[in-house]
Amino acid sequence: MGLKSKVLIVGGTGYIGKRLVKASLGHGHETYVLQRRDIGVDIEKVQMLLSFKKQGARLVIGSFDDHRSLVEAVKQVDVVICAISGAHIRSHQILLQLKLVDAIKEAGNVKRFIPSEFGTDPSRMAHAMEPGRETFDQKMMVRKAIEDAGIPFTYISANCYAGYFVGGLCQFGHLLPPTDSIVLFGDGNQKSIFVEEDDIATYTVRTIDDPRTLNKTFYIRPPANILSQREIVEIWEKLIGKQLLKTSLSEQEFLGIIKDKEYADQAGMTHFYHFFYEGCLANFEIGDDAEEACTLYPDVEYIKVEDYLKQYV
Repeated sequence: MGLKSKVLIVGGTGYIGKRLVKASLGHGHETYVLQRRDIGVDIEKVQMLLSFKKQGARLVIGSFDDHRSLVEAVKQVDVVICAISGAHIRSHQILLQLKLVDAIKEAGNVKRFIPSEFGTDPSRMAHAMEPGRETFDQKMMVRKAIEDAGIPFTYISANCYAGYFVGGLCQFGHLLPPTDSIVLFGDGNQKSIFVEEDDIATYTVRTIDDPRTLNKTFYIRPPANILSQREIVEIWEKLIGKQLLKTSLSEQEFLGIIKDKEYADQAGMTHFYHFFYEGCLANFEIGDDAEEACTLYPDVEYIKVEDYLKQYV
């Protein structure tokens, strides 16, 4: 198969980034992690970076505020994966990637760039509500810059993270499952897609040297995890041997609640609206210009929702 690509991970200490570092190393890639020069006193990030180094990763000094440092970092690798945050509840930094695009374009050696997406396919969200729409619009701006620069790419659409959605049975603002009652979005029957975060990293790294995924969108759609909120609740009820008291929140009631929330919560809740009232993640077929993870890599044993929920029992 030849030599595996050298990989640079930007945002390697983040929620998805740290998993990408682990997966890249685990798949035998020479792995570089961008390290800010001005990391300050963030001891957890320092310790994480040192643990990456101990596992075999190479730390490369670079900053979005220093174009030359980005160019020099990029020149050392074949593939760049960016995992900086695009969530309003954490830190919203999507457009910083435009600086990375400039560096990749100048370096001229990168065979593939995987930008920070890992969620909903933004090309399908032109109708999205504000303020959550900002995330999708900015990701499309980054895509345009990538394609205008002629940079080879793969876009990862990983849908709903299990940690944020499955644990709380899809309830906004909850990460742990209830044991007494649950609020359903409408009738709770719209299908969504749920993927465990380590599996997202595994599938992403598998694309790195795969020509089938070059210049395409790569959807992660584990068949057993294409479920409605109601189905997830039923799985949980079976695990705990108890029926939850169910109430329904209508579409209009949900939209009314959004209006009184802070900006970051409004952004997240509009995403929930599209997922659980519209069913935007699972209501379309993948076209010829895209690939699906479980079809390409059937050997990957992904975590099923039922198995994921067992840790909470």
